[in-house]
Amino acid sequence: MGQLRRDPIVGRWVIVNTEDPKGPNEFESAKHEYTQKQNCPFCFGHENLTPPEIDAIRDSGAPNTPGWRVRVVPNKFPALKIEGELNPEGIGIYDMLNGIGAHEVIIESPEHEASLADLKVGQIRDVIDMSCRRAVALTGDKRFKFILLFKNFGVDAGASLEHGHGQLIALPMIPKNVYEELTGAFRYFEFHERCIFCDIIRQEKQEKLRIVCENDAFIAFCPFASRFPFQVWIIGRQHSPYFCHMSEQQKDKLSQILKEVLSRMKTVLHDPSYNFIFHSSPIGIREAESFHWYVEIMPKLTRVAGFEWGSGFYIIPTPPEDAAKYLRETTLTNT
Repeated sequence: MGQLRRDPIVGRWVIVNTEDPKGPNEFESAKHEYTQKQNCPFCFGHENLTPPEIDAIRDSGAPNTPGWRVRVVPNKFPALKIEGELNPEGIGIYDMLNGIGAHEVIIESPEHEASLADLKVGQIRDVIDMSCRRAVALTGDKRFKFILLFKNFGVDAGASLEHGHGQLIALPMIPKNVYEELTGAFRYFEFHERCIFCDIIRQEKQEKLRIVCENDAFIAFCPFASRFPFQVWIIGRQHSPYFCHMSEQQKDKLSQILKEVLSRMKTVLHDPSYNFIFHSSPIGIREAESFHWYVEIMPKLTRVAGFEWGSGFYIIPTPPEDAAKYLRETTLTNT
């Protein structure tokens, strides 16, 4: 018999297959074929193929020329545009705003075929530095209430270009998923007078069943009520609601553990497609102090189908305890 497990933050239930769990070799991973290098707009020397850069970390050169290590440009096909006013209005029972926001692309490296797992720790540190820099800049715009930093790697995860990149979107409202998580954390804080994420860290440290790796500043583990097989959270030991407020030391430590987790996933799961999301508090709300930012990494090993869409339950073929053990015990060769 499997297990029903409840997420302690948002109350979501999952079904975990503990009777006949899948091992990592039982999942299919799509191969990543790099075919667009010649015309890739993110490659070194192709700076004229993107909109003018917003920011960059450079060794040399003027804006929109080679010499950069990390580069930020507006998305050429943005979901939202930064110019204009929101102009909220109602049409009967329906609410509507203009499509105002920001949609930026963070190009992680000039190297076309280098995934984030392949980059050196120092290169990942540059990406984190730039991500924080852009998030801080966008929080200064009073129209925006939430900043989302995410990455799609591989076709199965929704990546439209092969060259390694992340995306940052600023929204004029708080998304429903974010609001549910924020509300769950705030209710727990009001009742227990403690952060639920800090309590999760303490329990994971006590049980030691789901930890993948850790360092002085961060711990990586497979969540008790994972929605997807081999899902990993990376969470800071120090309570903070906003990822962009990291100290310089925390940025160093996050670069190290992110490199290690992605390398372990690449080795164990044969270089899977994945999504990762930085969960951070919305801007300037009273519930923010009860939230604790973290990174969620979700390999694309299964598909969401009718049962999941209809019930909100997720079926997990590999218990998080097993997933963590596979990831923890693998031998790394590219760190």
